[in-house]
Amino acid sequence: MRTVPPPSPYRAGTGSGAGRPALLVVAHGSRDPRHAATVAALCARLRTLRPGVRVEVGHLDFNAPSVPRTLARLHDEGVRRVVALPLLLTRAFHAKADIPQVLGETAARLPRLAVRQAGVLGPDRLLTAALRRRLRQAGLRPGDECSTGVVLASAGSSDPEAIAVIAEIAREWRRTAGWCAVRPAFASAALPRTADAVRELRAAGVRRVAVAPYVIAPGFLPDRIAAGAREAGADVLAPVLGDAPELAALLARRYDEAAAAWPETVSPTAGGLPISA
Repeated sequence: MRTVPPPSPYRAGTGSGAGRPALLVVAHGSRDPRHAATVAALCARLRTLRPGVRVEVGHLDFNAPSVPRTLARLHDEGVRRVVALPLLLTRAFHAKADIPQVLGETAARLPRLAVRQAGVLGPDRLLTAALRRRLRQAGLRPGDECSTGVVLASAGSSDPEAIAVIAEIAREWRRTAGWCAVRPAFASAALPRTADAVRELRAAGVRRVAVAPYVIAPGFLPDRIAAGAREAGADVLAPVLGDAPELAALLARRYDEAAAAWPETVSPTAGGLPISA
């Protein structure tokens, strides 16, 4: 069953050709109802940061509305420019192929709508700040860093570039935050798994092991991360990033970066094809 989020509180017909582009948050979607609820909460926080911008959601799968349906509705309501912002932490298949294809095919049918694809969210220091916030909420205290090893647990990818980015985030986070160790782990497509990374830190003599899920919303893979943390006896398991203020601020920044690349007005005949920011 598809879950449908509540409609945007923004008045129909606003955020069109003049002024700032509308913002379409592109979410993956999930059969897990917690996923759509989390995306809705994050978008609600984003709207408070950009009150003059129309913010809508489109899903790639499982949930409604879909990306094409949301773009078609915006087009029919007179919107002429849209920034499509992928709710993705790494640049892998969805960002490189899936989303550009969906945007391109849809934009070709909507000649009066110009669509610009924004960059993915990570890596960024706001994300590690959000991870730290979640670890604190799970019980870590200021000063625990030097005696704590962290498993940075992501969903995983078959894209070597994405895996390398996660590994680099782990190295940089250890260097800048003072953790005694940070190990990357993956819920799918790559190794090690979360449980193995926890055991590796234990074997290295780390006194306290915390698992920080590097994922945005609950679902199947985040549940696998949590199960691995519990199986291996991690001391601390943080919640997903969810609607963390830092994540909402990063969404706003990525929107601003993409919108700034556009002139203030766009001819109705200039639309049709997505442009990567």
